[in-house]
Amino acid sequence: MIKASDFGADFLWGVAAAAAQIEGAADGYGKGPSIWDTFSKRSGKIKRGHQPTQACDFYHKYKEDIALVKTLGFSVFRFSISWPRILPYGKGVINKEGILFYHNVIDECLANGIIPYVTLYHWDLPDALEEEGGWTAYSVNDSFNNFVSICAKEYGDKVKNWIVLNEPFGFTSLGYMLGIHAPGKTGLTNFFSAVHHTAIAQADGGRILRAEVQNANIGTSFSCSEVMPYTQSDADITAAKRIDCLMNRLFIEPTLGMGYPGADWDLMEKFSIQHSTWRHTERLTFDFDFIGLQNYFPLTIKYNAFIPVLQAWEVKAKSRKKPHTAMGWEINADSFYNIIKQFASYPGIKKLMITENGAAYHDKLSGGHIHDPERIAYFELYLAALLKAKNEGLNISGYMAWTLMDNFEWAEGFNARFGLVHTDFKTQHRTIKDSGYWFQQFLKAI
Repeated sequence: MIKASDFGADFLWGVAAAAAQIEGAADGYGKGPSIWDTFSKRSGKIKRGHQPTQACDFYHKYKEDIALVKTLGFSVFRFSISWPRILPYGKGVINKEGILFYHNVIDECLANGIIPYVTLYHWDLPDALEEEGGWTAYSVNDSFNNFVSICAKEYGDKVKNWIVLNEPFGFTSLGYMLGIHAPGKTGLTNFFSAVHHTAIAQADGGRILRAEVQNANIGTSFSCSEVMPYTQSDADITAAKRIDCLMNRLFIEPTLGMGYPGADWDLMEKFSIQHSTWRHTERLTFDFDFIGLQNYFPLTIKYNAFIPVLQAWEVKAKSRKKPHTAMGWEINADSFYNIIKQFASYPGIKKLMITENGAAYHDKLSGGHIHDPERIAYFELYLAALLKAKNEGLNISGYMAWTLMDNFEWAEGFNARFGLVHTDFKTQHRTIKDSGYWFQQFLKAI
């Protein structure tokens, strides 16, 4: 049985959360609407018509929730700053109530001996900027840089650990190509414009933090999945390479000064060549202190000529009779180990941190308890795989579970429960799940 002490005394253990998913107070206290506030009002976009208007009401319950982080034994709380809470119109007027709120959250963390890790962009773009084109518009970069600068100057004396972006491939693909996340745009033109401006924002944000915050520990976080071909046919192998190029390589390689990946794929070769000038490559590059990895599932890919452009199709875990979570995501700790190794193989990465990992199950509150043995088994498997990678000499500095409490899970609404703590969204009552108590015991042994 693995123990927390196996990871070393300086290994960081935390929980992660995001403003749009937990805060609530969506249209109060000077905050402007985000793209998720607007998108969730559109019919059929969020399961059961759920909206993040109140979410977990963290805005009013942050003291109680930070106390929970401490009770569970974690030393790190990762949360995000809501851009439209600081700048209701995305730029211009600063909302003083928003500024004060995050001071209070940071101070509460520090008073409880918890290290704040602050994410600057976790998907809640101000809706006013989306009206100008959002991430597809070149102007978004100046607005983002201004936002980063405000946060760095305001909180930099108290916050030393920063994550510039959360899962850039996630929000550019789901929000600007497939249209199933906010803002609901579709098509390759929107996608590639959003990708380029996001990659610029990632590096620019790092540079601003470096200039403004003394002794800063600066990272950015990527969703990642080991991509495997369904068969060893040339067609399946090539299809898997295309998906790997998008899911795993698209944002890390420009950051490392390698430019956009071409992957022997005419679509990506063209995009890569368009942005391969010295000027472009230099602006996309930043020497991050750490890279955050966020892994939930591997992908098994089959060639499919009928899928436009990608010509690739995922073969789901269920159809392959593989164990999976309530989301249908394959449980595969070996693949977690493999994707960590894949990223660690880049010479330019100094340090890795697991900034999200977790699982959703159909939790049932019974007699004031939530028994979630599947989630405990999941963490045991994945932490064992992480320890294996660390023991092989990989520089991995910490692990953050997703997530502290059940929250607004984007297009899934309140249906997908990932929390170590159960949230009753009608009463806002919190109940620690067995998995939360499991972490409490696990972390006691450090």
